[in-house]
Amino acid sequence: MAAQPEALRVAVVHGPNLNLLGSREPEVYGSTTLAQVNAAVAELAGELGVEVDAFQANGEGELVDFIHRVGPSVDGLLVNAGAYTHTSIAIRDALVGIGRPFVEVHLSNVFSREAFRHHSYLGDRAVGLVAGFGAESYLLALRALASHLRSGRGRATKP
Repeated sequence: MAAQPEALRVAVVHGPNLNLLGSREPEVYGSTTLAQVNAAVAELAGELGVEVDAFQANGEGELVDFIHRVGPSVDGLLVNAGAYTHTSIAIRDALVGIGRPFVEVHLSNVFSREAFRHHSYLGDRAVGLVAGFGAESYLLALRALASHLRSGRGRATKP
């Protein structure tokens, strides 16, 4: 009998306005609610042997505090910082500061949208980016992060 891999711990960080999923611009973000996203992530996490802790906040400081709080106890993070992706050096510094790998996640293809969305303060420190697949972006990102963590390719963000 093959040994089960050790459970990984992953934090899912949802930034501003993601609490409005399902009703906010469904033509851009889809009709899936944040509760449905979290449920789908939790279901897949169970299949992958991953424990998840999801958190959403509209405030930059709340997001930074959460990242600091969970940093020592997680193996990696999925981060959809919403608009803060394009503005927040504080969130970038928090992610770099905890030294855990993370995948940047976006529901929409930010590169097909307004020019200001093309720049990410997080992207060059992320192990990967998944964008444009709606709620499925989170599931693709979770699979990729779990694979990355289990492959031994590194447990820290890039220097």
